[in-house]
Amino acid sequence: MSRLHDLTASGGWSSRRRMALSLQQVPCCGPTMNVRCAIVFLLLLCGLVIGWAEVSSAQDAAAPANAQQPAPAPVAAPLPISGSAIGQFPPMPGAFYRGNQAPNLTRPGVPAAGWYLSLFRMGIVVATLTFWVWSSAWVNEDSDALKLRNDFWNTAMTLGGGSGLLLCLCMPSFLLSFGFLGLTIGVPLGLYVVERNDAVPENSRVLTPEHIKRVAIRKLAQLGIKIGGGGDSGPAIGPDIRFVGKTSTGKLDATRGAQVENSRGFMAAKELVYDALIRRATDIHLEPTEEAMNIRMRIDGVMYPVEPFDRALGDAVINIFKVLGAMDITEKRRSLDGSFRAVCEGREIDFRVATQGTRAGEKLSLRILDQSNSVASIPELGFRKPLEETLLKMASQPHGLMVVCGPTGAGKSTTLYAALRSLNAYETNIITIEDPIEYRMENVSQIEINSKSGQTFANSLRSILRQDPDVILIGEIRDAETAQIACQAANTGHMVFSTVHANDSITALYRLMDLGVEPFMFSSALSGILAQRLARRLCPQCKEGYRPKAEYLKQANLPSDRIEKFFRPPKDAVQDCPSCGGLGYRGRVGVFEFLEVSEKMRDMIREKAMLSALKSEARKNGMLTMQEEGLRLVVKGITSVEELLRVVK
Repeated sequence: MSRLHDLTASGGWSSRRRMALSLQQVPCCGPTMNVRCAIVFLLLLCGLVIGWAEVSSAQDAAAPANAQQPAPAPVAAPLPISGSAIGQFPPMPGAFYRGNQAPNLTRPGVPAAGWYLSLFRMGIVVATLTFWVWSSAWVNEDSDALKLRNDFWNTAMTLGGGSGLLLCLCMPSFLLSFGFLGLTIGVPLGLYVVERNDAVPENSRVLTPEHIKRVAIRKLAQLGIKIGGGGDSGPAIGPDIRFVGKTSTGKLDATRGAQVENSRGFMAAKELVYDALIRRATDIHLEPTEEAMNIRMRIDGVMYPVEPFDRALGDAVINIFKVLGAMDITEKRRSLDGSFRAVCEGREIDFRVATQGTRAGEKLSLRILDQSNSVASIPELGFRKPLEETLLKMASQPHGLMVVCGPTGAGKSTTLYAALRSLNAYETNIITIEDPIEYRMENVSQIEINSKSGQTFANSLRSILRQDPDVILIGEIRDAETAQIACQAANTGHMVFSTVHANDSITALYRLMDLGVEPFMFSSALSGILAQRLARRLCPQCKEGYRPKAEYLKQANLPSDRIEKFFRPPKDAVQDCPSCGGLGYRGRVGVFEFLEVSEKMRDMIREKAMLSALKSEARKNGMLTMQEEGLRLVVKGITSVEELLRVVK
């Protein structure tokens, strides 16, 4: 089994489910399994032949009395006879019989021919050997897919089962021999399960209580026996995921999940969401055409197409998501937005739903916010050591304004949450204003914006200033009013964190100035601007090295004598790579550019200096551009040159 084979054991799933697992296909069983099967077959055949020969000899011994038999040798005196036996042998002290049948009680002393194999015991042995062949095939496939010492575990399973079979045939006690057979098969299998469970995510582990429970529920459901199918458990068939709807005000509404359970497309919607979670997708897009509903997923910042729905099923899936998000299913042209939640294997995942009417029909996008992801700390984000120390020092300041900029999906909120995590939430009054709340933090007052009810960033920010906050996080500075209040809060003894959409730190500086904040107020409030992008990490298992050209190293101001090689994804995609599934990348890393505002720069901002002058001053203070930071990641083999050029222009 591959890492995901356990998750797809249900035979009732659609072709979409099988397609979703194509990123991690498992190779077929190799020739070693054919040899094993041939050995087992020959051993069983030899046993049956020997048994048949013994049965034939026993039947010859019990031939009819009138059959032609050789004349007995002459004896001096006749001996007593027993039954119909010829008198050349003395009588036996007790009844004698062969085989597994009871003796012939009607004719005492006559050997009763019988079957030389115990069918019950033979069935147990055959079932055990069948399990050995099946488990050996699974270990071969699974270890090869997960790169877990395939040769070693194949040898262990073969020698274990083979030695157990020999002991089973040679030892006189059946219970003892069967115990040795089970031990020699079970021990290597159990050791492999322990090793493979340590190498896969928790939801892909086998022979755990949760895994056994899921398999039992699926198998019983296929037989028509539903366990845990009512109440909050959801249907037993299909992916282990349960939808929880929300009202228009954002409150949970468990009844909405029950409303769509019997709707057409419900199983397709569950499989679509489950596939996205397995692939680590952050967004799902359903895009209509004249005849089909195309589906794309954003994985590590890049869009990948998956198998489309037919148009009728796609429209039904969109209606299910709209019902869960408390949206009007009759409105197809006007843009709508909502949210709902899903519970999958103990994880809580929030979804932001947005629809838009197009020429071909209604388009829907889902933003996936996994609440089970722990909030990272600043040291975990991959900053250079000097930059990391600067950010930690800035986050602990008693007042000021720190802004993080970048495009949508650049990880701005993650960085701000990491900054908040560096603070002591029990000694500091921290209040956040977000749209929506992406991560839940303990001992932090988190406020979610609701534009439908008139609750905006500016209104919320004005009200929380009366709540005696020490640190304020503003999800985004979108307008002049929010920028004005944020600068006032930073100048009156509060530490303010926020984000703004801009390409780099210098551009973000002018973006904030263009919002209409007075230069003297803005210059005294601003502490620093962090611009960032997210570049995909190269897969550590299938990346390949190459020697870069000397001309490129010279252009990048890199010493050619110290650079041995760069890394890139494999030219021929490794489809069975257990880490990336053939994508060549897995996960993302931050590329940063930090502008620390010095006293001289404050004076230049008050005087509304030119952009080039501000950039020149920042470079004098040691600021590295995102391209320079990205080259550091390329040299370390964390990402590729092509990926760096894709995210940093």
